[in-house]
Amino acid sequence: MSCSEFGDLIHGYLDGELDLSSCLEIERHIRACPSCSRTYAENLSLRQAIARGALYFEAPKSLRKSVRSAVRQASDDEAGRWHARWQRKLLWASVGALSLVVVLMFTLHTPPSESLMMEEVLSAHVRSLMPGHLLDIPSSDQHTVKPWFNGKLDFSPPVTDFSDQGFPLAGGRLDYFGSRQVAAAVYQRRKHLINLFIRPSARPGNVAEKSFSKQGYNVIEWTQSGMTYFAVSDLDASELGHFVRLVCQSVISR
Repeated sequence: MSCSEFGDLIHGYLDGELDLSSCLEIERHIRACPSCSRTYAENLSLRQAIARGALYFEAPKSLRKSVRSAVRQASDDEAGRWHARWQRKLLWASVGALSLVVVLMFTLHTPPSESLMMEEVLSAHVRSLMPGHLLDIPSSDQHTVKPWFNGKLDFSPPVTDFSDQGFPLAGGRLDYFGSRQVAAAVYQRRKHLINLFIRPSARPGNVAEKSFSKQGYNVIEWTQSGMTYFAVSDLDASELGHFVRLVCQSVISR
């Protein structure tokens, strides 16, 4: 990757919009190029400052709904005019075209698929493995890590140390994917690292575990007690599943 290509892709990388292979290529370039590494650090600092400051504003649901409604109305009006002009000569072709428009509109205006979300989570885990990105608060004390998140997020993530079970707490940090900030509690298993991403759930009730594997990494997602969790590591699936059960038990016992 050249520095010019890096400049074209850095903002998409910071916004979590790139696929895993592109993220890995960018991260290799950052490690090898001091100039682009400084550019990345400056953009990341600016992004975090905006997200945490008074300039950050999340569009209300009513605005998103009105924009989508306006787009659908404009598309319907245009489709109607087109159909009126060509219905005698291209009736079946117009039906097919309109069907394609409907499919595209549905695709563009629906939330990211679960597989895309898993890709974002995996990219966030890989980014965290870059030097200096893993921890904002290095500590094995859950009573230090959990209060650190206070005031930095609009929710209180549960944090528990599992040293006695072989998964010691290493610390925590803030991360970002799925269009919002999330908590990341970091654990160790021998020489392996585990990112436990936590964010409020958009769905009521509990949701059973779902797993995803790619390029040697395992991801397990589940929803419990109002929070959605993503456990990510290069641990084998059985050991990561054991860690997930420990987290579930600790949430139940609270």
